Amino acid sequence: MERRNLPAIIGMPIILLAVIIGGVLLAAPVEDAGLTAFEDPDSLTNPIIFLAILLTFTAVLLLLIRFAKQQIISLIIGGAILLTYFYVFLALSNQFIGSATFAATAAFAAAIIAIALLYRYPRWYVIDALGIILASGVAAIFGASLAVMPVIILLILLAAYDAISVYRTKHMITLAEGVMDQKMPILFIIPKERGYAGTYEKITPSAESGDIKKERGTFLMGMGDAIMPAILVVSAYTFIQSPVPAIGAAIGSFIGLGVLLMMVFSGKPQAGLPPLNGGVILGFLAGCLLVSEWSWVFVL
Repeated sequence: MERRNLPAIIGMPIILLAVIIGGVLLAAPVEDAGLTAFEDPDSLTNPIIFLAILLTFTAVLLLLIRFAKQQIISLIIGGAILLTYFYVFLALSNQFIGSATFAATAAFAAAIIAIALLYRYPRWYVIDALGIILASGVAAIFGASLAVMPVIILLILLAAYDAISVYRTKHMITLAEGVMDQKMPILFIIPKERGYAGTYEKITPSAESGDIKKERGTFLMGMGDAIMPAILVVSAYTFIQSPVPAIGAAIGSFIGLGVLLMMVFSGKPQAGLPPLNGGVILGFLAGCLLVSEWSWVFVL
């Protein structure tokens, strides 16, 4: 193990753990606030709908990148981030504020403050702290909206899509470059050296390093790499009475992250979701194997 890789080996699992714990803790408030994404969590069409929305969103962004519509890209992604923060803070404010109007007002104010901090003070620790809240909220919303089997199907589809888009079509690299040009806060930042005080604007990621990247004085980790495994953990925790499958999924996600880090440290471009999603799914199934009443999962 090279010493220069130590910050990533320590920092990325900590971030992943924080997102998983945050997603689990936010799942109940999200349900109570009625902020789930799908009415029927057991429907197997939900993953198809999710993927269709993702592909449409990706296609729109690629077209905007091609025609150099950077301001529109910033508005779309910034609006999506603002809306997600609003939902997260609304779920939390509903737990403490009885009035729906006051809760919504407080949530909107908190979302505006979060966005302002990201753009006014884009230090790595601000981005990481608010990024954990954002990623936890997304994991909670979709984890509480999708039962286990739809989530597993979704993760398999996303892993296949990620592999194709990185290794074959390479449009994910184009998308990453275009989005990063807008300095959007969609990455976790792990400094390589103690005392690093760089801002988000000073980081220009390489297109040659996949979803987890090394560049200059930092390591970068895409938020999706923490969100997707956390969705299955949250779903298992929400829809299965025993906590063992959720714990198994969490452990599997860390194993998948370890595999991904070894692949990335080899210096070759890598798709992040195949090892991450594969690890969390296998960990979940291993947890189910320890709980006899959920052994039916292996038959499906």
